[in-house]
Amino acid sequence: MNALDSILDYPFPDLPAEGTAVTIAPGLRWVRMPLPFALDHINLWLLDDGDALVAVDTGYGNDRTRDAWTRILGEESRPLRRVVVTHHHPDHVGLATWLAARDDGEIHMTLGEFLGGQAIWHQLPGYSIADMVAQFRAHGLAEARAEALASRGNAYRHGIPAMPARFNRMLEGETLRIGGNDWRVIAGYGHAPEHASLYCETLGILISGDMLLPRISTNISVYAATPHDDPLGRFLDSIRGFCSLPDDTLVLPSHGKPFKGIRARVDQLAEHHRDRCAALLAECGVPRCAGELLGTLFPRELDTHQSMFAMGEAIAHLNHLEKQGALRRVVGSDDLIRFIRTS
Repeated sequence: MNALDSILDYPFPDLPAEGTAVTIAPGLRWVRMPLPFALDHINLWLLDDGDALVAVDTGYGNDRTRDAWTRILGEESRPLRRVVVTHHHPDHVGLATWLAARDDGEIHMTLGEFLGGQAIWHQLPGYSIADMVAQFRAHGLAEARAEALASRGNAYRHGIPAMPARFNRMLEGETLRIGGNDWRVIAGYGHAPEHASLYCETLGILISGDMLLPRISTNISVYAATPHDDPLGRFLDSIRGFCSLPDDTLVLPSHGKPFKGIRARVDQLAEHHRDRCAALLAECGVPRCAGELLGTLFPRELDTHQSMFAMGEAIAHLNHLEKQGALRRVVGSDDLIRFIRTS
């Protein structure tokens, strides 16, 4: 996909330094925070709201991110009154509780993201490490990799010292009034239960979160709680909805640089997933399980963290092809779940 990168427009080539906020539109600043993963950064957004500030997403919950926020907010005379969380992943909700507590602020999330985060943080059935690893074993993940995932425990909590205990619910289509502008909530599915992007028609800006990234496709996984789910289908439907926005909309993604060219990027992502599905179909002339197909989708060495996402993504693509009728699920005498082409 990166070979097609030249058709997108990047108005802001320079990256903000860690612990700084760079203005990219009236009343809107770009904050870039580090992440302790191969994906080494997240973009956060700080909006002026009269005599207060609003943060969109919070960063991973560690000392380095807290220190960076402390430097940024220490230079502000206005309090941070609202924290908007696009979705429940640790790099987005990680410091929401801490940030909101600084100035007695409020947290805004969708119900799906609040409950989804709580389910993983508290290790509820269908969202626990044990259930995830059991699902991956059933789909053929090598035992060494399965054991590595099981032994590291609930890594989700590492990036979220405290999950929000209360929140203001955001709903599809409603608006948040920030700094005299209306930001419409656009719910997206597939990457997370009820991801919230924000669109301001007046400014011509979409805060896309993880739903629309310029250089990578966001992770799309199947939870153990919903083993036959088709998150890939819902993701593709969701991003097609962004094509109703003006094509010169400035997209503020959670990873990578701000860009313009929504329709081109949606086309790239759709093509990317079509190619991945085609590659899987080519391998499934005989029954194959997700664990056997990791190299087809990810032809590189994967660490434990990446293996988790890779397995979830492989199952998501196989489920999608099953929903389309292109694959059929079979369970062998070894109890492993495999898929074979229907024609």
